[in-house]
Amino acid sequence: MSETRPDRVRGPLDDAFWDFCARGELRIQKCNVCAGFTWPVEQACEHCGSSALQWERMSGEGRLVSWCAVHQDYYRGLMALPYDCILVELAEGVLFVSNPRGFGYDDMSLGMALRLAFIDCQDPAGDTFRLPVFERV
Repeated sequence: MSETRPDRVRGPLDDAFWDFCARGELRIQKCNVCAGFTWPVEQACEHCGSSALQWERMSGEGRLVSWCAVHQDYYRGLMALPYDCILVELAEGVLFVSNPRGFGYDDMSLGMALRLAFIDCQDPAGDTFRLPVFERV
């Protein structure tokens, strides 16, 4: 069963990201010039400005560096309140905002080991997608 989630950011580069997620892969743009990662998706490297970016597959391993509970109904009843957001530092050094799966706010601790998972979702228009989330190791 899929969860209803807010609309995704769409466009040629964003669609490439979601296509990788549909295959169960978390990929982030990496610069062929300076080897820096660029996230969120951009036309040029955020470190050196080069447009020579490629999609690098992430290991899926990370650690929790911050978290919050959202109590404001930003999505007009689309998501049950409160819901948790987490900031994950991927093993590759990229900071990635996501949601926890299988644990909640009271279970979180700084530095806890996490691993990537995907959940089946649909947007309000009924389009399906796979959303990257994180579980405890």
